[in-house]
Amino acid sequence: MAEITYLEAIRQGIWEEMERDSKVFCLGEDIGVYGGAFKITKGMLERFGEERIVDTPIAESAIVGAAIGASFAGMRPVAEMQFSDFITCAFDQIVNFAAKTRYRWNAPAPLVVRAPSGGGIHGGPYHSQNPEAWFVRTPGLKVVEPATAYDAKGLIKSAIRDNDPVIFFEHKKLYRAIKGEVPEGDYTVPLGKARLHREGKHIAVITYGAMVHVAAEAAEVLDREGVSLEILDLRTLLPLDEEAILASVKKCSRVLVLHEDTLTGGVGGEISARISEKAFEWLDAPVVRLAAPDTPVPFSPPLEEAFLPNAAKVIEKARWLAGY
Repeated sequence: MAEITYLEAIRQGIWEEMERDSKVFCLGEDIGVYGGAFKITKGMLERFGEERIVDTPIAESAIVGAAIGASFAGMRPVAEMQFSDFITCAFDQIVNFAAKTRYRWNAPAPLVVRAPSGGGIHGGPYHSQNPEAWFVRTPGLKVVEPATAYDAKGLIKSAIRDNDPVIFFEHKKLYRAIKGEVPEGDYTVPLGKARLHREGKHIAVITYGAMVHVAAEAAEVLDREGVSLEILDLRTLLPLDEEAILASVKKCSRVLVLHEDTLTGGVGGEISARISEKAFEWLDAPVVRLAAPDTPVPFSPPLEEAFLPNAAKVIEKARWLAGY
């Protein structure tokens, strides 16, 4: 085991898959000589050459379109959106082509679209969004967002090996902010399976990505007040691990659904609806959601701090739930 950053875990996972399978290649803006905006692909051009580390124009639709075509030809492309905000430029390619090929003619489309996402870095409204909900409602896609270094490496490897298109969200603030123990040998983390990040007995917090760590920070404070949080890290958002969600709900009977994306139309609404439909009789309080307000992400650091969910907001919601 070695302790590495979230960023290094993703880098190692891609590197190892490229070593393992010559059909894996990367394409995106500035991923070659520059090594990527966040240095995920640093050193890969020198190791694998320009045929497998492909610098592209600033044209996300072309990047994903080329990746789809390559996947039809038997390759396993890993396409980088330099910032997830600009994935909108490739929306048609992802939603109307990649997502539907399995349904239309049972054709595999083994491609990964990497999407660095999230706030907390003062990137403003065009470099800080969390657009996962746009894709979670699209049949044919798989949507992943790891919270730990271990999961980041294991999930990127599983995503590359999967025969269907995977949107792989990477929270930018986690890249260098967290470290974790990661096996040095080959391993994978299965898609579609949640992970119990922290056992608890009073309130189930259902979350993913950077908010797992926010919930853990809040849990330490609430422990001293006699309120025990259970934290379920979804890891995969499509398909959802409904079995794990309902198990935590039935155990704790009080639920907080937490995500960094804005509230309206977010993944939390779908999770809350499923809980209400399938576990209503186990609930001792309303299902509560905590998310960002329905505005663009502010550029101003104080405004961004006020905009983002944080431990203090989790504590406030959890106290209300505990006293309901």
